Amino acid sequence: MKRETFGSRLGFILVSAGCAIGIGNVWRFPFLAGQNGGGLFVLFYLMFLIIMGVPVLTMELAVGRASGKSAVQGYKALEPAGSKWHIHGWFCMAGCYLLMMYYTTVAGWMLDYFVKFASGQLVGMESGAASDVFNTMLANPAEMGICMVLVVVAGFAVVSFGLQNGLERISKWMMIALLALIVILAVNSVLLPGSGAGVQFYLLPSVERAAQVGIGNVAMNAMNQSFFTLSLGIAAMEIFGSYMKRDHTLPGEAIRICVLDTFVALMSGMIIFPACFAYGVQPDQGPSLIFITLTEVFVDMPAGRLWGSLFFVFMFFASFTTVIAVFENLLAICCDNFGWSRKKSCGINLIFVLVASVPCVLGYNIWSGLTFLGGKNVLDTEDFLVSNLLLPIGSLIFLLFCVSKWGWGYDKYYAEANTGEGIKLPKSRWFKRYLQFVLPILIIIILVQGLI
Repeated sequence: MKRETFGSRLGFILVSAGCAIGIGNVWRFPFLAGQNGGGLFVLFYLMFLIIMGVPVLTMELAVGRASGKSAVQGYKALEPAGSKWHIHGWFCMAGCYLLMMYYTTVAGWMLDYFVKFASGQLVGMESGAASDVFNTMLANPAEMGICMVLVVVAGFAVVSFGLQNGLERISKWMMIALLALIVILAVNSVLLPGSGAGVQFYLLPSVERAAQVGIGNVAMNAMNQSFFTLSLGIAAMEIFGSYMKRDHTLPGEAIRICVLDTFVALMSGMIIFPACFAYGVQPDQGPSLIFITLTEVFVDMPAGRLWGSLFFVFMFFASFTTVIAVFENLLAICCDNFGWSRKKSCGINLIFVLVASVPCVLGYNIWSGLTFLGGKNVLDTEDFLVSNLLLPIGSLIFLLFCVSKWGWGYDKYYAEANTGEGIKLPKSRWFKRYLQFVLPILIIIILVQGLI
């Protein structure tokens, strides 16, 4: 059967960016920026995104485009005879399942809060009550379960229509709506009285603020975030390479994806920090920044019901585009390896993901006493395995496969990446040495730090 391809270059870029743009951009990036002193963290983040994120992204796309297959078969098509690189493809599949086991629940939280704001449930909420609202939601397995089921069913419904008619069509409209919403929300925050201090905190680097956290810690946290933001290492991007045409070079496409990804992350901060400073809220609240701190800000804000609704529909779009992109990868792996039809893959994966997502939903209430890995709950355990193990190890394997003589090899990767029109990888010995020796060390540092 002929391999599907994207209907347009814009479709590929928006779908790929939609996969990269997720909770890591709109939730994790702002609270990390707040905890790490603002501006200097942002500067480090941009630097590491260029020197680490872009090269590894080109590698995943190159493996996909050169093979025209999903992870397992993609490795098999390119690996030297007798080698076992393709085993990593099965770990990629496991990583995608593990990611969806908790990501669908968190996407459900975004949907739940959108409904709460849009229906007026939070209007007139007393000061300090936002934490009670969040904890009440976590304690209600039925409420969280319904939202999770809606996310999973809607996600597989989208991808069941195929690449162009399902994933590409829906992702394009959701991404356009997301980009419009984020600009509207950011403009509203910047125009709030007293917001200027938040903009200054966020965009102007301050060595003094960074020194309070430790400049080394700020740099390391920025390196981690720049690496994780693109969802590299579990073949979530490799699959879109397999749907690509060969008209444009991969470095150019990777840069465009990173620009969109970074734009959303930066603009999320432009929504949150001016609003926090305008209402006298500390910007270093950590993971509670979105659901507790920012909820109170919206409730106190003029037309807060509207702005809160728009913010959480934006958050839902950001998470849902990732959900459907990863679902597409799971379907492709099943179709490529087991010979299933798209409809059969959808049905089996729908049931599996629904069942596999239940422990995360129950981990905050009925199974709240269930802990792993030094007291972590279900969601934190699943996130640790994906973020701290599968993503960095997977990225290191993709890297070594593309640049070592025991894998696909640097020359073949280089030729594939530079095929087409656009920005090309530099043809110099230092760049090759950087990919072969320096970049693996940086990824190992991230891996070790995450385990520590």
